[in-house]
Amino acid sequence: MLSEKPSLFGTAGVDEAGRGPMIGPLVVCGVLFDDDALRELEVSDVRDSKTLSPKRREQLAEIIESHAARICTVHLSAAEIDEQRGRGITLNELGVRKFIEVLQELRPTIAYVDAADVKAQRFGDTIGQRSGLWDAGCNIVSEHKADVKYPIVSAASIMAKVERDRMIARFHEDYGDFGSGYPSDEKSVNYVRELVLSGQDIPVIVRRSWESVRRIITEYETKQTTLGY
Repeated sequence: MLSEKPSLFGTAGVDEAGRGPMIGPLVVCGVLFDDDALRELEVSDVRDSKTLSPKRREQLAEIIESHAARICTVHLSAAEIDEQRGRGITLNELGVRKFIEVLQELRPTIAYVDAADVKAQRFGDTIGQRSGLWDAGCNIVSEHKADVKYPIVSAASIMAKVERDRMIARFHEDYGDFGSGYPSDEKSVNYVRELVLSGQDIPVIVRRSWESVRRIITEYETKQTTLGY
């Protein structure tokens, strides 16, 4: 006899961190709260992770962990991103799959998600249909800047950012200090440039399919051709 899936419960928020970097993973996190804990969350100064210092995020992460009924975090490594994009799968689609994975694990009665699509409604509809949660009765609210509007999405944003920061710190130990990993970070750009110029292998934590990385490689190849190498 097939076991029934667990019934829907609580309110969830889902957000991601690391969508734009040239180095490091994409992290998607979902947090699930019951009604009482949700009220506690709303008075704990939980807000968009981008407005908080790393220290404050770590402090709030402890509060979130102590009140959440469940937390689900999934990763998409740089190598996986490159491999999937090489097969023609967009980052938007990869994000949808991870949001679905998280929500299928949490199975909330209502879910608030930070839309990773120019059309917020389409993002929510896609998740609802493909996850099977619509059929189970889950209500999905998909909006841009949901991490600013809804404390529960802010909580997911904080947890995703904290997890990614911890992973980046471990990568620094293994691969050297490459900064934040974002193309706007000169330290990150120089890290990749020095690897390419010195002929070293580009580590698996670097997103080779990223335009900013490909540009550095192209510049080097052009320079070598011009010099006659």
